[in-house]
Amino acid sequence: MADKPQDVVTWKIVAPGITSVILDRPPANALGIPLLDGLHQAIDAAEKSGDVKVMIISSAREGFFAAGADIKHLSTIDAATFTAYGNKMREVNDRLAASPWISIAAVDGVALGGGLELAMAATLRVSGARGRFGLPEVKLGLIPGAGGTQRLPRLVGRGRALDIMLTARQVKADEAYRIGLVDRLTDGDVYTAALEFAQELLGPSLPAQLAVVRTVDAAGDLPLADGARAEVEQIQALFTDGEAAEGIAAFVGKRAPRFR
Repeated sequence: MADKPQDVVTWKIVAPGITSVILDRPPANALGIPLLDGLHQAIDAAEKSGDVKVMIISSAREGFFAAGADIKHLSTIDAATFTAYGNKMREVNDRLAASPWISIAAVDGVALGGGLELAMAATLRVSGARGRFGLPEVKLGLIPGAGGTQRLPRLVGRGRALDIMLTARQVKADEAYRIGLVDRLTDGDVYTAALEFAQELLGPSLPAQLAVVRTVDAAGDLPLADGARAEVEQIQALFTDGEAAEGIAAFVGKRAPRFR
């Protein structure tokens, strides 16, 4: 089995502004240390390039996005080492969630445990009909430890999140789409659908898109009045540090905006 980060995670520019990150750790993309390090390196590379607007995360393993934590690795560690491992998973997810671009998880198969936590850290999720989603940690006497207990309720609500986590069941793609865990469902090739989605996202201003994400996220975390204040702050920032002036000038001048 490949055990180097560069062997299990690769990335490339597939179109101007779009980077594709591919997970490829046989047999099921278990989130071992090499894969986590590879994801860190992919994010490092995107940050260094400075011209990524959309990142697509997909899998080269047939039938799997990522099957979850590396159980063989877990069987060899104690509580302290497990906490450190969970922290490493969480660091990847938090970096992805806070990255200065839009991210899309393209799920064509199983996304369980840490694999679903990774997908939920992405801005958006696209699934094919064979997508399967779950957080089955209670079967191991554990709970999701890389953001799952926090992100899942924000996406689908408390009751549905508890249903999924307490039963440890796998949610099929159509249900995942219906409850808001998946944002787009396709009958065709999942990666192609994600790439088309990414191309749709290229046109608008990226600073404005990221401001939308931040304010929408605030809506789930803050009282209405505080969320409204956060919205005003984001609008003001788009005039000073964003591209609002260019967007308005282009509209008035009846021309296409020249966004970065």
